[in-house]
Amino acid sequence: MATYVEARTIEDAVHAVAGGARPIAGGTDLVVGARQGKKPLPEALVGIHRIAGLCDITADGGSIRLGTLATHAAITAHPAIRARWTALADASAIVGSHATRANGTIGGNVMNASPAMDTGAPLLCFAATALLRGPNGARRVLLEQLWTGPGTTSATDELLVGIDLPPLPDGTGSAYVRLQYRRQMEIAIVGVGTAVTMAGGVITDARLAITALAPTIHRVEPAEARLVGTPGDRPAADAAAALAAEAAAPISDVRGSAGYRRAMAAVMARRAIEAAVTRAGGGTVEIPASDSTYGS
Repeated sequence: MATYVEARTIEDAVHAVAGGARPIAGGTDLVVGARQGKKPLPEALVGIHRIAGLCDITADGGSIRLGTLATHAAITAHPAIRARWTALADASAIVGSHATRANGTIGGNVMNASPAMDTGAPLLCFAATALLRGPNGARRVLLEQLWTGPGTTSATDELLVGIDLPPLPDGTGSAYVRLQYRRQMEIAIVGVGTAVTMAGGVITDARLAITALAPTIHRVEPAEARLVGTPGDRPAADAAAALAAEAAAPISDVRGSAGYRRAMAAVMARRAIEAAVTRAGGGTVEIPASDSTYGS
């Protein structure tokens, strides 16, 4: 039987986490997983849903801070995220179901460290930083340094309190696209996030990250380099997408073979690149891009 306490301050929550308690708020992964028999509940839980300020989304000076309890529904609806960090809106818009998005939090998503999480690739493309609080104080860490493997992080006794996204250059467009068989309660089989910055019709900077294709979500630097200096047209997108597929190390399971996933990585990467380039140029690709680019 799990023990449960409810924290009202960050300090109380940090103390509980340092003592071995697992933080819980929306519980859309933790509780559902326990009910399905995938993983038992931890021996100790600390509720953090009543801590003031952790659900805030704050835009300031071109940057944005996501409180760890910001829900996927709130992220999807936020006007600054939709306008500037659009790939994150794409991803949050397709997490789970309507109920999942209303209750599930970005902090829970990040700290569960699933290599198939939808929000991970966009966050990497935006150079997101995790804000952690632990018994030794506060620290900041890039997400690629936070995730150490499937379901594991480097924050063993720390509480995630927020995620910072730095300002984006003018002319930046982004997109997240995943392979999906249905529109609700889907887990990414393959996902790709892309952010490109354009000036004078040419890509001057590119970020591309792949989801569900390796033990952790990670960027593909050869694909990024292939896009820089090009207009992001179909030949450039195809070439970069091929490099993204080469960087994949997928597994085979009931949802798809490794070979199928690698082939689809190229397709999803090309769609994500083309959607990001369209948005960078001022064109419209409806959110979520996974629906808007289907069949392209």
